[in-house]
Amino acid sequence: MTGSVHPFARSDRTALGRWWWTTDHWLLGAVAILITLGVLLSFGTSPAAAARLHYDASFHFAIRQSVFGVAALAILVVSSMMTARGVRRTAFIVYVLTILLMAALPFLGHEAKGATRWINIAGFTLQPSEFMKPALIVLVAWMFAEGQKGEGVPGVFIAFCLYGLAVALLLIQPDVGQTVLITVAFGAAFWMAGVPISWIMGLGVTAFIGLGSTYFLIPHVHARVDTFLSPDKADKHQISQASEAIAAGGLFGRGPGEGVMKRGVPDMHTDFAYSVLAEEYGLIFSLALISLFAFLVIRGLYRALRLSDPFEQVAAAGLFVLVGQQALINVAVNLNMIPTKGMTLPFISYGGSSMLAMGLTLGMALGLTRKRPGAYTANEGLARAGAFA
Repeated sequence: MTGSVHPFARSDRTALGRWWWTTDHWLLGAVAILITLGVLLSFGTSPAAAARLHYDASFHFAIRQSVFGVAALAILVVSSMMTARGVRRTAFIVYVLTILLMAALPFLGHEAKGATRWINIAGFTLQPSEFMKPALIVLVAWMFAEGQKGEGVPGVFIAFCLYGLAVALLLIQPDVGQTVLITVAFGAAFWMAGVPISWIMGLGVTAFIGLGSTYFLIPHVHARVDTFLSPDKADKHQISQASEAIAAGGLFGRGPGEGVMKRGVPDMHTDFAYSVLAEEYGLIFSLALISLFAFLVIRGLYRALRLSDPFEQVAAAGLFVLVGQQALINVAVNLNMIPTKGMTLPFISYGGSSMLAMGLTLGMALGLTRKRPGAYTANEGLARAGAFA
């Protein structure tokens, strides 16, 4: 994405100039397209959502999504300018603040749909766990890298403590979906740090048993799994409407703003925004969107695995896995492939916390994968695999 016209000359030594010429333009372009699509799609869903929720302004959600989109882009640019040290420091501060807020949720948060995940701050409804996710991945990658140095730092132990604390606070809310998400990303970082396969298998078995137990311990998880496994015996209004919307879109869709199903489903502008997109723009556009996410993740991983520093390599890859996994879960729910989970489609679904946190996530990932002297090695792949063996 380096056409004949550039906003900065190569000789530009300002912070923005250096940022522009060292950042991957393909990744930056993919993120910009996703943010733009999220804002444009909100103009199609906002009137129906506003009418259903009794807002006077038809474009209430579209205006807010536009503001969130601009703010997310600003966060992305600022965070992608950071050095690896800056990324670590930012992750540490964000992790501590969000963990404190998550610990306060049982006392200060408000309940919605059987979970207490949000807290009101100055009129803004914040979901702390959205920001905790990228911070956790960066910190555990840092600890894994420190453990590799063999200088007596118990990196693996600290990483597991950070992960365990986050999981405990998520399950208190409860939020099983986010728990699955950070577990997969943590496992990916664990594997890429070069730990023995027996450790990874142990983590997988423990995670499977732990998450499986939520079926018996958390009522709404039990209900959602039963609904998914026995559709004929349960009320599946929302997922049925979503499936009908996707089918009604055909190849080319009904047209922008012409979706019908969004008028009767509460979460069509948030968790089920993909269904609205499929109905209004069709199968081809939906597949193009999925391909855009796939491109973002694959190119991001390619860039990450070529990094020479073990921390930067694992942290960047983990962040891209986090984004890809969240997109995969959202689309799978919309297609009725897995039990319903309230998880946004990155940059596309309406939601301030999600939009801003994704800006931070990919901003840090872009910052870690920027071109710097000595940042990349000629040998692609995991040069330090087996360092913990």
